[in-house]
Amino acid sequence: MVASLGASAVLVFGMPSSPLAQPWPVLGGSTLSALVGAVCSALISDKALAGAVAVGLAIALMVPLRCLHPPGGAMALYVVLTSGDGWHLAAFPVLFNVVLLLIAAVVYNGLTGRRYPHPQRLAPKAAASQGGFTASDVDAALAHYNQVLDVSRADLEGLLHLAGRAAFQRTLGELRCADIMSSPPYAVEAGVSLKEAWALMRLQQIKALPVVDAQRHVIGIVTVADFMRLANLDTHEGLGQRLRTLVMGRGGQPQAVGEIMSHPVQVARAGQHAMDLVPLFSQGGHHHIPIVDDVDHLVGIITQTDLVRTLASAVQAR
Repeated sequence: MVASLGASAVLVFGMPSSPLAQPWPVLGGSTLSALVGAVCSALISDKALAGAVAVGLAIALMVPLRCLHPPGGAMALYVVLTSGDGWHLAAFPVLFNVVLLLIAAVVYNGLTGRRYPHPQRLAPKAAASQGGFTASDVDAALAHYNQVLDVSRADLEGLLHLAGRAAFQRTLGELRCADIMSSPPYAVEAGVSLKEAWALMRLQQIKALPVVDAQRHVIGIVTVADFMRLANLDTHEGLGQRLRTLVMGRGGQPQAVGEIMSHPVQVARAGQHAMDLVPLFSQGGHHHIPIVDDVDHLVGIITQTDLVRTLASAVQAR
């Protein structure tokens, strides 16, 4: 029986996600500390001094070897105080009991739905999220903290992301898309001429028009960018002249909205939370999102400006 293994049991059964409770810290920290205690006991006759040196040396070795395990300090002291064969104790009962403890921890945590060993690193991401902190920001904060945390870096980053999302949800409250959308929206059918669509956009000073069918189902969207993209940019005429040429029509050029619209188009439900649109605007490259009801009829449209204005109002109100 080795008392410090009771402390190890607290970690592997009660805090299985802790970096201090993973298999290598438990195995390496306990066994290494026992060997350190054996060396100090053999070389230093005074038990008080030998115990102090053993604990300090065990900590000094566990930290760089990434096997820091608090009961390891007690294990080093235990070997010094027993005055027995430290080398034998390191193998049995220490190593033997630690292996049994880890097997029991894997079985128990698996049966209770907790993953053990617990992964200590997140899978690499293809690109950092826009507008949020990145993995390098977490590393920089940890470097300034300069302390050992009893939580993995991966878990810490995940918790920070969840906290940020919760704070953002709290800031926007229960606002739904229906609360901030422009309604009724201006829309056109696919057969409408480019001249009519361009005139409507100029008159209403809008930059996008949802394209709908006869049942008001959204089938596409046409934006100022679509007109610009299809204007003949290779000619030496001015931009205004090129746009006039496009909307007035010329042989071989598109004549109707359906020919230049972007499709399929990203839509959102009127009952969705407004914050659900944030990744669509920040990462998806969208600038205008049509809003539909439960039967997919167009009922409104939300722009980036609408969302920013809403967020600013919510923050100011708080």
